[in-house]
Amino acid sequence: MTVIAKAAAARRELAGFGRTSKSAAEVVRPASLEQLQELVAGQAGAAAGVLARGAGLSYGDAAQNGGGVVVSPVTGPGVELDATNELVTASAGTTFAEILTRVVPGGFILPVLPGTRHLTVGGAVGADVHGKNHRQAGSLAAWIDQIDLVDGTGGLRRLTPGSDPAGLQATCGGMGLTGIVVAASIRLRRIETGLIRVTARRTPDLDATLSVMAAATTEYSVAWVDATASGRSLGRGIVETADHALLADVPAASPSLSYRQQPGLRMPALPVPIITPLTARAFNSLWFAKAPGERTGLVDLATFFHRLDAVSGWNRAAGPDGLIQYQFVVPAGAENIIAAVLDAVQRSRCAPFLGTLKRFGAISAGPLSFPAPGWCLAVDLPAGAPSLRALLAGLDIRVASAGGRVYLAKDATLSQNAFESMYSSLPAWREARARLDPLERFQSDLGRRVGLC
Repeated sequence: MTVIAKAAAARRELAGFGRTSKSAAEVVRPASLEQLQELVAGQAGAAAGVLARGAGLSYGDAAQNGGGVVVSPVTGPGVELDATNELVTASAGTTFAEILTRVVPGGFILPVLPGTRHLTVGGAVGADVHGKNHRQAGSLAAWIDQIDLVDGTGGLRRLTPGSDPAGLQATCGGMGLTGIVVAASIRLRRIETGLIRVTARRTPDLDATLSVMAAATTEYSVAWVDATASGRSLGRGIVETADHALLADVPAASPSLSYRQQPGLRMPALPVPIITPLTARAFNSLWFAKAPGERTGLVDLATFFHRLDAVSGWNRAAGPDGLIQYQFVVPAGAENIIAAVLDAVQRSRCAPFLGTLKRFGAISAGPLSFPAPGWCLAVDLPAGAPSLRALLAGLDIRVASAGGRVYLAKDATLSQNAFESMYSSLPAWREARARLDPLERFQSDLGRRVGLC
């Protein structure tokens, strides 16, 4: 009996959150760490190799390995809180919701929180996720004390900033192609309450949106951008600046320290997209119109950090063709690229329906980590628009020429040439990968598309 058979394998068609670029693989669920190691070691000579998959929330093909083996889940959930050292250790299959449910009652929070609570630790490490506070806190890699990794030989390595900084940095943002993360230890920060004090300001155009965000001194800042607004209103939006509420900010009757997961509404599967140029414009105009000029208030953690989780399966609104998120960062001084992208997706009638703008701080240490100083814009687009892929290929050239890059965890269309022009530290990543996976056993559809494997 082969290792795959012993590990309860099943051939399945897989897709990312965007539901585009589907491919079929042998999906394996190891019963133990030893079985996982044996599985990896047994991939010698396999054409398509092996890849770990977490919650499958990358928009494109990052967690797919067509014709090969996909390990999912890598582990079950597991959380260990070390309150004395302000540290949490979690298994790869643990979600951020499961960590928050455990650590928030103790007065702690993860310093970096992505936009969904359903993301797993293994996936978060592979993408080196960022949050609404990158300008102050950096990406997840800045807070990782150690990673337990099954390497390309099937051996178990412990990567730390002291023992193997290059290996750790290559794994953070390495999209699962340096090895399979089985656990990670992440430093925590203390909080006094389970609430966030948020100020929301409506801005009339892109200059005003950028200005308010540039002046923000709070821990968190993010802007919803009306991706359908044009002319003088191009880039209008609602900027949210926020800090963790202190005990002095909270009425005595307010909830205590907790992270509550409210069950969300579920979007049904739709035979046609409900997002069209007309409905996208109507939704964005209504959202902007109903927002007050300025308002300050208290919201709970889940509402502030994971608002989109309130609608389960909202990606189905794009219809059977799925959706693509175009997320990129450009340095300060290249704000014209943000305006150009917003203008281009409108002129092409690609029905942009959700735009998010963040300000990034110092560049992440990982060679393939996405964040770099400047401005990050993400725009969600229905994938069925006939001109979309050609449009994005042209935008890739403009972003790269401005010194920017596209986020691999959200990408579904980037070419190898465009990728290599964006990520100048690629040679350092290749060097670390050659050491961690000398036989190139870890592969993915994304890796093959952009030339990483």
